Amino acid sequence: MSGRVFRDVVVIGGGQSGLAAGYFLRRQGIDFEILDANDRPGGAWPDAWDSLRLFSPAQMSSLPGWPMPPSAGGYPTRDHVVDYLEQYEQRYSLPIQRPVRVRDILSSPDGLSVRTDRGTWLAKAVISATGGASQPYIPPYSGRALFQGRQVHSSAYRSPDEFAGQRVLVVGGGNSGAQILAEVSKVAETAWVTLEPPRFLPDSVDGRVLFERATERVRAQMEGREADLPKGGLGDIVMVPSVREARDLDVLYTVRPFSRFVADGVVWPDGTRTAVDAVIWCTGFRANLSHLAHLGVLTAEGHVAVEHGRATRERRLWLLGYGDWTGTASATLAGITRSARDTVHAIQHFLTTGRP
Repeated sequence: MSGRVFRDVVVIGGGQSGLAAGYFLRRQGIDFEILDANDRPGGAWPDAWDSLRLFSPAQMSSLPGWPMPPSAGGYPTRDHVVDYLEQYEQRYSLPIQRPVRVRDILSSPDGLSVRTDRGTWLAKAVISATGGASQPYIPPYSGRALFQGRQVHSSAYRSPDEFAGQRVLVVGGGNSGAQILAEVSKVAETAWVTLEPPRFLPDSVDGRVLFERATERVRAQMEGREADLPKGGLGDIVMVPSVREARDLDVLYTVRPFSRFVADGVVWPDGTRTAVDAVIWCTGFRANLSHLAHLGVLTAEGHVAVEHGRATRERRLWLLGYGDWTGTASATLAGITRSARDTVHAIQHFLTTGRP
């Protein structure tokens, strides 16, 4: 494709956030198009590790309009999620162009000019929904470049087989760290490094309590009820079957962070050295917002100031699905619906009235 395409709304990103936005845009009859940099459906999900399971059941992990079909074992697998997302975009005939890589966005009196490797789209409003999975985060440990062992971020991890017989550190205390530690510990000598001791949820509780807790936290903050803030957060560990098995095998204990790397391993705060063959970083991601650099909306920290998901420095730009700062639990399948609905409602009002 070349030349210029005119749309009322352009959505950047064809993962779960972009699809949820597309559902509401379609329902409201708004002229829109979704630009996806990937060459296949599913957003970042196809790149997750082989045995990944959601920590909420299918009915709690659905996009608007169509519930995710039930999955064997209760907790959907990576492939189950990918299949659902692919069927979802087909079910609602969402207008997705892929692969289209957005280079930057420029402001003009007529709208926002979205420049890509396949031409330019001019839109009255833009929803940036690129997520954070394309920018893995690894904390700046001293001596990391000196370490001669293998370092793998969870985004590049696939299965425990490649670590069989090795000495492995799993770094990061979230659900990804727990699930990866659980399976790697079956084939390797492992240690689980976390900033604080993980909080494990009761066996009878699944991920839905995390989203309810996040919603209540935001509500309490808005109402000035700081004393009522619920304890814990989205990082609490859900006891999916693999993690329960690891607990029964007594491998879920953690240690506090080491001080620095050396060539053959790490040094702990007390000076003890441990030889290590590999480190698996389960330390999350950072939002990739480089395509917004020319709009003047990025802060010194690479963030974007928003009000209810709308950029304060560019009122024709909305951000969706990057985390709580763009909507409570909006980076999750279970939490994206409310943010997507509110975003599209605000855009429809803007297109109709020209006002925020």
